[in-house]
Amino acid sequence: MTGEPSTSGAGAPGGSARSAHPMPHHAVDHTAEPTDDPLAIRLEQLILGADRRYTPFQAARTAGVSMELASRFWRAMGFADIGQAKALTEADVLALRRLAGLVEAGLLSEPMAIQVARSTGQTTARLAEWQIDSFLEGLTEPPEPGMTRTEVTYPLIELLLPELEEFLRYVWRRQLAAATGRVVQAADDEEMVDRRLAVGFADLVGFTRLTRRLEEEELGELVESFETTAADLVAGYGGRLIKTLGDEVLYAADDAGTASEIALRLIDAMTQDETMPALRVGIAFGTVTTRMGDVFGTTVNLASRLTSIAPKDAVLVDGAFAEELIRTGDAPKSEAQAAEEAAAAEKEGEAPPGYRFSLQPMWQRPVRGLGVVEPWLLARRR
Repeated sequence: MTGEPSTSGAGAPGGSARSAHPMPHHAVDHTAEPTDDPLAIRLEQLILGADRRYTPFQAARTAGVSMELASRFWRAMGFADIGQAKALTEADVLALRRLAGLVEAGLLSEPMAIQVARSTGQTTARLAEWQIDSFLEGLTEPPEPGMTRTEVTYPLIELLLPELEEFLRYVWRRQLAAATGRVVQAADDEEMVDRRLAVGFADLVGFTRLTRRLEEEELGELVESFETTAADLVAGYGGRLIKTLGDEVLYAADDAGTASEIALRLIDAMTQDETMPALRVGIAFGTVTTRMGDVFGTTVNLASRLTSIAPKDAVLVDGAFAEELIRTGDAPKSEAQAAEEAAAAEKEGEAPPGYRFSLQPMWQRPVRGLGVVEPWLLARRR
């Protein structure tokens, strides 16, 4: 973990590389000086563990990194432009040295180092915002009249910081071990990046109408409940939550059976909660490109399209996904085949095949951007 200053907005501490690497048109160019509020500075020093010492130029020079590369690293991490204010610490210098050292040693290419900085910055920025908005805000309500929030916040952060830092390190190592294990088990190098996965979208029906009817607090509670339930089920049954989009979650699984179990469990959980709107799920199976923890490709697009045409409280899958369920013995080709196999097994005094799921072919239909597809309705066998 590094100790770079966190100020609002995207950008980099220092703007010498601005012309060579323009900021996206939707980003805001923050050039305001860092805050001089003494209480805010005390909190910053507590969290970063160091005093402000360097300007961006001085930090880059001390780290032995060009200002252009330093600006690219900082911008990738999501830090705001601060001009040449003296706001950086020894930790900022060390972070630059580490990234540049990985490039110089040939362990990472420069584009890969930028990608590492960007993925880390985006992930931790969201985590930090959540912790402040949803966690610290509730805990730092003044317990007694006359006390300021800052008077409560400082000692609380002082106690929580080392524990949260160690917990973050633990979870990261656990996740890294799991991800590394999946890579090691890949059949070849190409499979590490372009893999065959089951990809599922789960979408709350009528969410736009809900936003007009519910109060903001109620809407926030509903979204949080949906995301929490989805995250728990996806993880609990062996999938990976890729991202949440308020009324929609995207998840992936290594096999079709796992993806099916997650989808049907999600439907069951939502239908049992009277406060939740209906849910629809679309799943596709095929080659997926993974980048920075996200997934891309035709398979992902198809899963999204299937979700948009799925009936309420139902799961639609594509033909490749149906074939995979049949191949692995999780579903029969047809109910007629299942009945024949059950009759034959009974005649021989054997147990019938233990199919978990059923597949019902639906009408072929054109799907925007993907041509004509034949979706299948997925259900649990009774």
